Amino acid sequence: MEMFGALIPLILMFAIFYFLLIRPQQKRQKKVKEMHAALQKGDKIVTIGGLHGKVDAIDENRIVLDVDGTNKLTFDRQSVREITNQD
Repeated sequence: MEMFGALIPLILMFAIFYFLLIRPQQKRQKKVKEMHAALQKGDKIVTIGGLHGKVDAIDENRIVLDVDGTNKLTFDRQSVREITNQD
Protein backbone atom coordinates (compact mmCIF):
# COMPACT_ATOMS: atom_id res chain seq x y z
CA MET A 1 0.00 0.00 0.00
CA GLU A 2 2.90 2.37 0.71
CA MET A 3 4.28 1.71 -2.76
CA PHE A 4 0.96 2.68 -4.35
CA GLY A 5 1.01 5.92 -2.37
CA ALA A 6 4.47 6.70 -3.73
CA LEU A 7 3.34 6.06 -7.32
CA ILE A 8 0.38 8.47 -7.22
CA PRO A 9 2.52 11.65 -7.45
CA LEU A 10 4.56 10.16 -10.31
CA ILE A 11 1.41 9.21 -12.21
CA LEU A 12 -0.03 12.69 -11.63
CA MET A 13 3.16 14.35 -12.87
CA PHE A 14 3.14 12.20 -16.00
CA ALA A 15 -0.53 13.01 -16.65
CA ILE A 16 0.08 16.74 -16.24
CA PHE A 17 3.17 16.57 -18.46
CA TYR A 18 1.20 14.68 -21.13
CA PHE A 19 -1.78 17.05 -21.22
CA LEU A 20 0.23 20.28 -21.00
CA LEU A 21 3.18 19.45 -23.28
CA ILE A 22 2.94 16.28 -25.33
CA ARG A 23 -0.69 16.42 -26.52
CA PRO A 24 -0.63 20.07 -27.72
CA GLN A 25 2.62 19.41 -29.61
CA GLN A 26 1.05 16.41 -31.35
CA LYS A 27 -1.92 18.56 -32.39
CA ARG A 28 0.40 21.25 -33.82
CA GLN A 29 2.38 18.65 -35.76
CA LYS A 30 -0.83 17.19 -37.18
CA LYS A 31 -2.00 20.64 -38.35
CA VAL A 32 1.36 21.35 -40.04
CA LYS A 33 1.32 17.96 -41.75
CA GLU A 34 -2.23 18.57 -43.04
CA MET A 35 -1.22 22.03 -44.29
CA HIS A 36 1.78 20.60 -46.17
CA ALA A 37 -0.44 17.91 -47.72
CA ALA A 38 -2.95 20.57 -48.85
CA LEU A 39 -0.40 22.70 -50.73
CA GLN A 40 -1.40 23.39 -54.33
CA LYS A 41 0.02 25.25 -57.28
CA GLY A 42 -0.95 28.92 -57.03
CA ASP A 43 -1.07 29.06 -53.21
CA LYS A 44 0.58 32.10 -51.66
CA ILE A 45 2.84 30.99 -48.83
CA VAL A 46 5.41 32.15 -46.29
CA THR A 47 8.48 30.01 -45.62
CA ILE A 48 10.05 29.47 -42.20
CA GLY A 49 12.73 31.94 -43.29
CA GLY A 50 10.11 34.64 -43.93
CA LEU A 51 10.17 34.53 -47.74
CA HIS A 52 6.81 35.27 -49.38
CA GLY A 53 6.00 33.66 -52.72
CA LYS A 54 3.51 31.83 -54.88
CA VAL A 55 3.78 28.07 -55.49
CA ASP A 56 4.72 27.55 -59.14
CA ALA A 57 5.40 23.81 -59.06
CA ILE A 58 5.14 21.13 -56.42
CA ASP A 59 6.20 17.52 -56.01
CA GLU A 60 6.46 15.08 -53.14
CA ASN A 61 9.44 16.71 -51.40
CA ARG A 62 10.03 20.10 -53.00
CA ILE A 63 8.20 23.22 -54.09
CA VAL A 64 9.21 25.88 -56.58
CA LEU A 65 8.24 29.41 -55.55
CA ASP A 66 7.65 32.27 -57.93
CA VAL A 67 9.02 35.17 -55.89
CA ASP A 68 8.54 38.25 -58.07
CA GLY A 69 7.33 37.05 -61.45
CA THR A 70 10.83 36.42 -62.83
CA ASN A 71 12.74 34.63 -60.08
CA LYS A 72 11.93 31.08 -59.02
CA LEU A 73 13.38 29.41 -55.94
CA THR A 74 13.27 25.76 -54.90
CA PHE A 75 12.54 24.83 -51.28
CA ASP A 76 11.88 21.68 -49.31
CA ARG A 77 8.17 21.21 -48.78
CA GLN A 78 8.77 21.20 -45.01
CA SER A 79 10.02 24.80 -45.15
CA VAL A 80 6.48 26.18 -45.60
CA ARG A 81 5.32 27.94 -42.44
CA GLU A 82 1.87 29.05 -43.54
CA ILE A 83 -0.49 29.42 -46.48
CA THR A 84 -1.61 33.05 -46.65
CA ASN A 85 -4.31 32.90 -49.34
CA GLN A 86 -6.64 30.54 -47.48
CA ASP A 87 -8.97 31.97 -44.85
